[in-house]
Amino acid sequence: MADKRDYYEVLGIDRSADEASIKKAYRTLAKKYHPDLHPGDAEAEAKFKEVNEAYAILSDADKKAKYDRFGHDAFDPAAGGGAGYGGFGGFGDFGDLGDIFGSIFGGGFGGGGGQRRNAPTRGDDIGVRVTVSFEEAAFGVKKDVSYNRIQKCDDCGGSGAQKGTTAETCSVCGGSGQRRVTQRMGGMAFQTTTTCDNCRGTGKIIKSPCTNCRGTGYVKVNKKLSVNIPAGIDNGERIALRSQGSDGRNGGPAGDLIITVMVKNHELFERDGYNLYCEIPLTVAEATLGAEIEVPTLEGPQKFTVPEGTQPGTAFTLRQKGIPYVNNANRRGDLIFTVNVEIPKGLNEKQKEHMRAFAESCKESNFSKKSGFFKKKK
Repeated sequence: MADKRDYYEVLGIDRSADEASIKKAYRTLAKKYHPDLHPGDAEAEAKFKEVNEAYAILSDADKKAKYDRFGHDAFDPAAGGGAGYGGFGGFGDFGDLGDIFGSIFGGGFGGGGGQRRNAPTRGDDIGVRVTVSFEEAAFGVKKDVSYNRIQKCDDCGGSGAQKGTTAETCSVCGGSGQRRVTQRMGGMAFQTTTTCDNCRGTGKIIKSPCTNCRGTGYVKVNKKLSVNIPAGIDNGERIALRSQGSDGRNGGPAGDLIITVMVKNHELFERDGYNLYCEIPLTVAEATLGAEIEVPTLEGPQKFTVPEGTQPGTAFTLRQKGIPYVNNANRRGDLIFTVNVEIPKGLNEKQKEHMRAFAESCKESNFSKKSGFFKKKK
């Protein structure tokens, strides 16, 4: 066996390489030299066979140990060193080849199989949008939604066959929807799993298709539902209605209906979490003398007394007047309103005279912020 190259050299690794490194090197080279990628290339086929032979030995702990000790003589019956390759006519480890040859042939390798078209498949989820007012989002509402879904044909019950007939099991694949193809290259045999051409992967042959669904077993229908929008829901949040999406196939579960709630803006309030915010204008007299004002809430106006000397930008809180918590109607956020003192414009001469008299009557102590500012300046 003097004409054989060192197996470590074949895979391009050193003798200290671990199992993962050996496998990685093999996968790279096996794909590089696969005969299907080099049809008619004898050199590539020879290298492919050499790579597989090296991997069959180095991937097996016992064989690797013998090889490290005796070299190629460990597997040469004439040298008496070992028991040969143990059936190396094919590939050593079919499990390691699945992803390599799956990408080349488009199916499973060594009987592993790819995804079967007749396997149970979950139905598609369906998304719809529902627009609600600010108040409807706060307190909850019931809305009607309409959407299209794919469901089993009522005429054939999803079989695809005309009433009074049944689908037949495909004679080529035996109902599996797949068939195995054995190929031989360079003295090696391997199998690939491909979709059955006869039934197109369904495993069934329909000789008399249903006229309603045209043999597919499924139809598109419009469905209407009345949906409860829970109190406290926010803009962009979603509601999932289980199993209201499209029907599954081959016994698979139905998908979900995903409702995205869009909330209209409010002319007065802004929402942050479960709290509400708004701004209320006050006159100079109201802010100076104090006043009873009306504060808007989601339930209607509420009386509130603003204390005298209220400064612009002062915030007040009405507890439990915000948005109800989802699934907890007994808990609510707060309503925080900020007062904005409005300075009058377009005063006539008499009003200005009164304003000057008022200003002259005020003392420094009446303006704590102003007097404090100039004291700091000094």
